[in-house]
Amino acid sequence: MKKNTSQVSVLFLLFSTLFTVCLIISNLFAVKPFSLGPVSFTGAIFLFPVSYIVNDVVSEVWGFRRAKVLIWTAFALNFFVVLMGFVVDLLPGAPWWDATASAGFHSVFGLAPRVAAASFLAFLVGSFVNASVMSRMKVRNEGRHFTLRAVVSTLLGELCDSLIFFPIALAGAVIPWQQMPMFVLWQVGLKTAYEIIVLPLTIRIVRRVKEVEQTDVYDRDIRYTLFKNKNK
Repeated sequence: MKKNTSQVSVLFLLFSTLFTVCLIISNLFAVKPFSLGPVSFTGAIFLFPVSYIVNDVVSEVWGFRRAKVLIWTAFALNFFVVLMGFVVDLLPGAPWWDATASAGFHSVFGLAPRVAAASFLAFLVGSFVNASVMSRMKVRNEGRHFTLRAVVSTLLGELCDSLIFFPIALAGAVIPWQQMPMFVLWQVGLKTAYEIIVLPLTIRIVRRVKEVEQTDVYDRDIRYTLFKNKNK
C-alpha cells in the first residue's frame, strides 16, 4: 500500500503542527523543575514525549524523508521562537513593568546561549535517531513488530536527547554532576514508559492514518542523513 506523491496531506500538516507545538511548549515548560519524592523533573516531561510519538507515526506512515521534513521544520520554527523571545527580552520594560514581572519573563524567554544550543542539538540528534531507527527496523522486520520498534526508537532517541541536553544545559550550574546520571536515567525511563502506556492509542492512530492516506512507506535504498534527501 503506497501512494507515490509529493503532495502534503492535511493529516501530515496536522501532525507537523502538533509536533512543532509540542517542541516549542516543552522548551517553555522546561524552565519549571519539580520533584516527586527524591526524584526531580522538568515540566517538559508531560509534553515532550508526545513529539516522539508523532515522530513514530510520521516515520511509520510516510517514511524517513517526511520525518526529516518534520524535524527540520520544527527546528526552524523553534529557533524563530527562541530568537524572538531573546530579542523581546532585551527590550527595556515599560515604566509600569515591575522587576518581578521582568524576572519572570526572562526566566521563560531569556534562554542562555548554553541552554539554547543544548536544546537545538539534543532535539536534532534525538529526533533523527528516533526516525532512523523506526525506519530501519520497519524495513528489516518487513513491517512487523511495530510495538517493538516504537519502544526501541523512543528509548534510543530519548537517551541521545537527554545525554546531550542535560549535561550541556544544566550540569554544574543547576544539577550537580554527581546527580546527573540518575537524573538522565529517570527522564529517559519515564518518557519511554509514557510511550509504552499510550502505545494502544498510537497503534490505532497509525492504522487509521494508513487507511485514510492509503500510504505505507518502506525506506529502501535511502541515505539516513539529516542533510540530503537523495537515494543511494
